[in-house]
Amino acid sequence: MTERHLIALDLDGTLLKDNKTISPKTKKVIEKAKAEGHIVMIATGRPYRSSEMYYHELELDTPIVNFNGAFMHHPKSPSWGFFHEPLDVKVAKDIVEACRSFNFHNIIAEVMDDVYFHYHDEKLLEIFNFGNPQVTTGDLASYLHDSPTSLLIHTEEDELQSIRRHLAEVHAEVIEQRSWAAPWHVIEIIKVGLNKAVGLKRAADYYGIPSERIIAFGDEDNDLEMIEYAGHGIAMGNAIDQVKNIANEITLSNEEDGIGVFLTDLLHLK
Repeated sequence: MTERHLIALDLDGTLLKDNKTISPKTKKVIEKAKAEGHIVMIATGRPYRSSEMYYHELELDTPIVNFNGAFMHHPKSPSWGFFHEPLDVKVAKDIVEACRSFNFHNIIAEVMDDVYFHYHDEKLLEIFNFGNPQVTTGDLASYLHDSPTSLLIHTEEDELQSIRRHLAEVHAEVIEQRSWAAPWHVIEIIKVGLNKAVGLKRAADYYGIPSERIIAFGDEDNDLEMIEYAGHGIAMGNAIDQVKNIANEITLSNEEDGIGVFLTDLLHLK
């Protein structure tokens, strides 16, 4: 048998096809990998409430990384630990104030499963309504009282860079910022020092798996640290160039069973 590996899967654009389902072929390969003793986990920017169905579909029994590393727990084992590192509420409010001098569509703060919308927003509500969060709408400067797990700024493409530049100049010491892939021009902000690799390392230490036996798959800029940390950092065929440039290898796209094909080959799964 091959030595036990830890396999970390990003969801959107990686494990999930564009229609947000897991292909039967890749699912079968993941089942085989688990049957041979490999450890499979999810590492996503999504909250737990909108990744839980995939956790159950894959019948996982491992910790999960949510909000790009700002929250990590083990759904099947509460005693494993509960790691939640939100962004200081004062920093969040400073960012809300700064945004008033830019054009933006909305700002959304997520305090675990509570969602705060700066403005009412039907379109975005659909995305955030997974798992029926508690939703509050109103000026975040007044309504946000708790430190948010993440803060999202929805803006236009041409304004995205100026807001990101401002954040980098003013808040670089206290925040990490990412941007989403099209069609949504969204800047995602969490506490400084957090990323998926932080969560992945916590799991690797727990299972005693050295980084050379970690396989991580991703496609977006929130996957960079995790792909760099893993001994096998794998970019999807549909990944952004930055991810492809630092990856050890590139597999097929999320529409072509990139994960299934790569794991079958690397772990000699028949």
